[in-house]
Amino acid sequence: MQIVLNHKVGDLLAEQREGEFDAVFVAVGAQVPHQAEIPTREAARVMDAVTFLHEAGSGEAPRVGRRVVVYGGDHLATEAARTAIRLGSVETTIVYARDRAHMAARKFETDEAAAEGVVFKWLCSLREIVGTELHTERMELTADGTAKPTGEFETMQADAVILALGHHTETSFLDKVPGLARKADGTVVVGANMMTGHSGVFAGGDMLPTGRTATIAIGHGRRAARHIDAFLRGTTYAEPPKAPLVGFKKLNLPLYTEIDPSEQPIVPPTSRVEGFAEVLAGLTEPEARREALRCLSCGNCYECDNCYAACPEQAIVKLGPGRRYRFDYTKCTGCGACYEQCPCHAIDMIEETVESPAAA
Repeated sequence: MQIVLNHKVGDLLAEQREGEFDAVFVAVGAQVPHQAEIPTREAARVMDAVTFLHEAGSGEAPRVGRRVVVYGGDHLATEAARTAIRLGSVETTIVYARDRAHMAARKFETDEAAAEGVVFKWLCSLREIVGTELHTERMELTADGTAKPTGEFETMQADAVILALGHHTETSFLDKVPGLARKADGTVVVGANMMTGHSGVFAGGDMLPTGRTATIAIGHGRRAARHIDAFLRGTTYAEPPKAPLVGFKKLNLPLYTEIDPSEQPIVPPTSRVEGFAEVLAGLTEPEARREALRCLSCGNCYECDNCYAACPEQAIVKLGPGRRYRFDYTKCTGCGACYEQCPCHAIDMIEETVESPAAA
């Protein structure tokens, strides 16, 4: 494998031809901030959240002053506000045009931000920035949740304004790719096999109109790798059938351990705002083992050996780590001991149909 850094791709198909690649996977992150049409006159320092977080992450420590206003309502807004506090802001406010119920940021993010001292100013829209003075307008929500101006204006003070109005991908390098469809926001349309409308060009991560998280991007990469492998082999990849959903009643709960939710290792707000250490503390080895024992496995066998130990006829054969078990039906009497002992209902009991001699 070869990794090439500091190389900008201006024409995807030209790069593909030059490199003699049979397939391409495009996974460009959404690093271009949305622009806001907010008049500024001798404004306080105004920056976008993407650039601000990048500078903070690279150790440049942007100067924000004592009073910071973050304008927006997604996870970028909460991340920017919490970062500003760690860089010395004393008064950090998130201004959002709608209410908390309509905020795109996840609940735990807003809860943690509030615990660290971030103030939320709901139903408020930023209209103009004059020096350190911000002119805002009160908003109200319509029946469908749309923010509507009220004509009531207020002012607030800020040394720095961080615009967190979303971000998108830069896709001009795809302009010469025929058959590739893009949406208005720049995201790419792919089929079930993760391939775009142009044969051999696959896409995933922030390039697709889905949730923009690291978890989703990693999942897209894994799925795309399987489909690309099949494409190169001239075949198609079919997703294996998923195990049926196991409900609460089917779980053998006495076999699992319990834990007090209050024991979740979280660094106190007063300590975590002093730096950029992880908010969720790591687990010690005993704690990690205890957490692993609580896994319900979602109905999938995880080789706990309960069935193997419970079988009175030795009809269950261990196949080795990661290979699970084989059932020897010449020895099985259908007693159901393995079925009853399985903690996550990964074993099914199916009634066997036996033909009578007359029918034979």
